[in-house]
Amino acid sequence: MKILLLNGTVVGTKTKTLLHEIDKYIVGLKAEYETKQIDLENYQMEFVDGRPYDQYNEDMQYLIREMEQADAYVIATPIFQGSIPGTLKNVFDAVSPLAMRYKPVSIVANGGTLQHHLVIENQLKPILNYFRCLVTPNYVYTHTNHFSTQGELIDEDVHNRLQEMTRVFHQYIQMSKEI
Repeated sequence: MKILLLNGTVVGTKTKTLLHEIDKYIVGLKAEYETKQIDLENYQMEFVDGRPYDQYNEDMQYLIREMEQADAYVIATPIFQGSIPGTLKNVFDAVSPLAMRYKPVSIVANGGTLQHHLVIENQLKPILNYFRCLVTPNYVYTHTNHFSTQGELIDEDVHNRLQEMTRVFHQYIQMSKEI
């Protein structure tokens, strides 16, 4: 079972930190999961404009393949200007609507205010519902105060919520095997 940990931004470190923590919790499940973290900052992305797959550069083809071949996802995103980053939306635009169907997805996000968690509800979940993903109900939203000045996750409650989200994600993965 291949789990893709997708960091949907090209700047900052907080979403990477969250994915590293989740990766540890997934390993702790002692299940037959292979995790792979993709940080979009490491790829030369092109705007999706309707071209056939093979007309995009190698990095875009790689990202599309990884998205479409994964069995489950943890998507991490910052919230910028009350929205998800364009880089993350661009990846979703590149993926076939059938590729993520009935695959489990958990969401973690980070924003500058407490109110930005609504972006998950009003933007990200509708996109994932369009793909007909199995979205876990307990996403984790963080903000600046949950991190040290060095970018380390320091809030114990957030650690607990990440562990619980990982537990539920594991259950969704087990459930998806029956579909």
